[in-house]
Amino acid sequence: MDQGQLSQAPDTLAPDGSEIRLAGRLRGGSLVECTLAPGRTSAAVRHRTVEELWLCVSGQGQVWRSLAGKETEVPIEAGSWLTVPLGAHFQFRNTGGAPLKLVIATLPPWPGADEAERVADRWPPG
Repeated sequence: MDQGQLSQAPDTLAPDGSEIRLAGRLRGGSLVECTLAPGRTSAAVRHRTVEELWLCVSGQGQVWRSLAGKETEVPIEAGSWLTVPLGAHFQFRNTGGAPLKLVIATLPPWPGADEAERVADRWPPG
């Protein structure tokens, strides 16, 4: 059994450029808080071996996902959730004036930085 407190500063940057604060890890999955500053857009990536569940806890943004010929672009705000299935291309951006914060469960646990493969962007990152 384990517990902790989110760090004030990011523990790492995700391959897409977002800030990551580690929240816990078990054999079957890992949990993080992901933050994207106002006006920022992540880089588009796809995961090689994991899939994710996202819950927006504050801020506003948009998420683009593409998988097997199907594309979606959805708005997100506090209370919105979505899935990122294995192999989906995705990108997200902060469209509000406050940090966009997501709680992300990764299944199985995040294996390392080479998990994310860069793909063509929907929007210019930055």
